[in-house]
Amino acid sequence: MNTRRFALVDAFTETPLSGNAAGVVPDGSGLSDEQMQAIARELSVSETAFFFPSEDADRKIRYFTPTQEVDLCGHATVATHALLATDDTIETGTQSLETNVGVLSVEITASGMVWMTQAEPSVTAVSIDYEALAAALGIEQAALTDVGEELPIARASTGLPFLMVPVSFLQPLGNAAPDMDAIASLSTEHDVAGVYAFTFDTLDAASTLHARMFAPASGVPEDPVTGTASGACGAYLEWYGALDSFVDPLQFEQGHFINRGGHAHVDVQTDETTGLTTVRVGGHAVTAADGTLTIPDMSEDEIIEA
Repeated sequence: MNTRRFALVDAFTETPLSGNAAGVVPDGSGLSDEQMQAIARELSVSETAFFFPSEDADRKIRYFTPTQEVDLCGHATVATHALLATDDTIETGTQSLETNVGVLSVEITASGMVWMTQAEPSVTAVSIDYEALAAALGIEQAALTDVGEELPIARASTGLPFLMVPVSFLQPLGNAAPDMDAIASLSTEHDVAGVYAFTFDTLDAASTLHARMFAPASGVPEDPVTGTASGACGAYLEWYGALDSFVDPLQFEQGHFINRGGHAHVDVQTDETTGLTTVRVGGHAVTAADGTLTIPDMSEDEIIEA
């Protein structure tokens, strides 16, 4: 058996035990997929990230939920780079990061903010049964259809796809009683990682929107603050011309209804000449725990000890 350093880092917040916790293993070299999956299961946060050397970028990263590997994770990217910056392993400025969706750019500012440039956006409207969607989310159908004409249900991605679901007001979104089996089926039907429901009715006057994200098909019933979904939502709002009345960068609040409130900042820029849209997601992060994992050979029937 060997040991590895791990940390639990809370992203999209500057207050420990809030925001979205990510597991971080700064040195994943030599770990098998089975060992990484077991570590993610042991740490039991929505995603655990592992760093590796890269021939194509400054470093390579892989992300695991407690049940499976995912191609991209915003909050774990923010968490890992914030940890490395705190360790003085990396300096302020721009870093390149190899992910399963390609090489992305990550900027660390002097204030400790981490900005992640996400993959090229894609947005596609989907045909949806509003009655079934309302039942899956546990929200009155009128709260969905009231905004559906101007902002339709759509599949949006900046590296990881989500179903974008606008909701009329904060009260129905906060009172949602999701049917996780139904949401998992809906996610599979539309080939998305999860359902991102949001409203422009917010708790914080400085926020652009309030969101909740459910991803039971990916092993995450409700995620506190979701970087990849926030980026996808920024692309979605740009696609449907809903950003004209907002000041950039945007601030998306999430997690308050599960006592893990935090804020993701979203920067959306469209080149007038090429028409290409670039989406960045940013946030701060703080380390809540830092320790050592004992990792058994996976041929042994042992449990990882933290």
